[in-house]
Amino acid sequence: MKHAATLLAIAALGLPGLAEAQSRERGRPDRDRDRPPADSLGADWRPQQEEARRGVRQGRMLPLEQVAPRLNRRAPGRLLDAGIENRGGQTVYRVRWQAADGRRIDYLVDAATGVIVGAQGE
Repeated sequence: MKHAATLLAIAALGLPGLAEAQSRERGRPDRDRDRPPADSLGADWRPQQEEARRGVRQGRMLPLEQVAPRLNRRAPGRLLDAGIENRGGQTVYRVRWQAADGRRIDYLVDAATGVIVGAQGE
């Protein structure tokens, strides 16, 4: 009981070195603790996220939650990540998809209609 109370007190205080010790226990080097996670879409993902929200609010784009089930019917799996591209005046989602059989498929999906306009890796 005293041991649990001591651990709670240490956690509440956020003593220096505790995070580093926990990081080492989990096998992560200390230098990785403050590093942001790698983003496979690149540095411009946040503005794209805002552009997508704006497009959905304005009715110009479908939300990804409506696009993903369409892709899942075509190739059962899960969405890895997505970005927005402009292809000849057409706004498309570039969706990286992990198929259930392990393949990675890159889909181009018309953001306004949800129609798949291209696929690589099928």
